[in-house]
Amino acid sequence: MRFAATSPRPDPTFAHRTGTARVRVTGEGGAPLANAEVVVQQRDHAFGFGCIGFEFVPLAAGEDVPANEPEGSGLSRGALEDLAGKWFDLFNFATLPFYWGGFEPVRGAPRTDPLRAAARFFADRGVRVKGHPLVWHTLTAPWLRDLPVDEIERAQRERIRRDVAGFAGLVDTWDAINEVVIMPVFDKEANGITRLAREAGRIGMIRLAFEEARAANPDATLILNDFDMSTAYDCLLEGALEAGIAIDVLGLQSHMHQAYWGEEKTMRILERFSRYGLPIHFTESTLLSGELMPADIVDLNDHQVPHWPSTPEGEERQADEIVRHYRTLLAHPSVEAITYWGLTDAGSWLGAPGGLVRADGTPKPAYHALRGLVREQWWLAPTTAVTDGDGVVTVGGWFGRYELAARGRTAEFDLSPGEQAVTVTL
Repeated sequence: MRFAATSPRPDPTFAHRTGTARVRVTGEGGAPLANAEVVVQQRDHAFGFGCIGFEFVPLAAGEDVPANEPEGSGLSRGALEDLAGKWFDLFNFATLPFYWGGFEPVRGAPRTDPLRAAARFFADRGVRVKGHPLVWHTLTAPWLRDLPVDEIERAQRERIRRDVAGFAGLVDTWDAINEVVIMPVFDKEANGITRLAREAGRIGMIRLAFEEARAANPDATLILNDFDMSTAYDCLLEGALEAGIAIDVLGLQSHMHQAYWGEEKTMRILERFSRYGLPIHFTESTLLSGELMPADIVDLNDHQVPHWPSTPEGEERQADEIVRHYRTLLAHPSVEAITYWGLTDAGSWLGAPGGLVRADGTPKPAYHALRGLVREQWWLAPTTAVTDGDGVVTVGGWFGRYELAARGRTAEFDLSPGEQAVTVTL
C-alpha cells in the first residue's frame, strides 16, 4: 500500500496505522515555500519491526571474531558485515542479550563495554534498542546458586539498577522480567532466581523488576514477557495490575516450531490480551523453513536433533506464513512491535531452521516476502508534489519518520496519530 503525497488511499485493514497531515514548508525567516516542487520519502516506521542482534555484539565491539565461534553464530567477520546489511535493510528495532549468566559470569565483572558498543552500533543507525531480560531464571548468573535468598534478592535489585541506569539513553526498552508463570516451579536446573521466586511469589517478582527498573530510568518502557499463552498468564497479569504494578507493554512469545498458529488462534490470543488495554509486543516470533517439531514435545528445549536443515518445501511454507503472521498482527490496533527471533540459521536457537537467511548467507523466500511487505507495500516511496500558495502540501502514509526535500535542502518530520498540521523549515 502506497500513498501519493496529495491523495492518500489507505487500505482499511491498516487504517489505524496510517494518516495524513498538512505539511507547511517554510524557508529562511519563516516565509512559506509557495508553489515549490518537493520530494517526500519515508525514513522509518513508527511500528517496531524487530529482530535480535545477538550475533553483532563482537562485530560492534571490535572483538576478535573467529570463524567457528562468534557469539555462537559460526560466522566470520565478513559474513557478519554482510548479514548486518540485510538486517538494517529490513528492521528498525533490535533486541540485545543481557542474559545475566553471559553478561556477568563473574560477580562484579559485567560485560558492559561490548553491550554498550552493540547498543551504539544500532542506535547510531537510527534503530531502537531493547535489552532482554533483566530478570529470568534461565541463563542467569551461576554464582547466585550458593547465595542465601536475601543476598540473591539484593544482587538482583543491584543488577537491575546498575544496568538500566547505565544504559539509559541507549537502551530505554527492557523485557523487565521473563516467563514468570513458570519461574517458581521451574525444575530443569538449579538456579538462584527460582529460589527467590518461591519465596517472593510471582507478583512479588514482577514488582521487584518493575519498581527497580522504573526507579533507575523513569522514562524506560518496561515489558512483562511470557511464552505461556494459557489462562495462567491472564491471571498473573490481572494480579499484577490489581497490585498496582505499572506495566507498560505486554510481551507475547510465539516460537512456532511445531506449527504456525494460524489467523484464528492468533486473533483469539490478541482479543484475550488486548482487553487489558496495554500495548502488545510479539517479542519472540519464529517460523520454521524445515521439518516441524513433533506436536507432543511440551518443552521445546527437549527436542534435540543433530541436523535440522532448511528445505525448499519448508522455505515456501515459511514465506507464506510470515506474510500471514505479520498481516494479522499489524491489522490489530493493540500490536506495536514484532521481534523475529533470529535473522540467520547460523547459531539459531535449538539449531532450528527458523532464520530468514540461510547459514550460508543467502536470503530465503521469507526474507524477500517480509521485505516486500515492510519496504514496499507498507512504505511510502519517494513522491513528488507541489506546495500550494501557502507552502502547504498534504502528505499521507504510514505513521513514522519522513524526509522532505526542496531546492537542495532537506528536513524531517513525523507523521503521527492525531496530527493534522506540521511545519518544516528548510
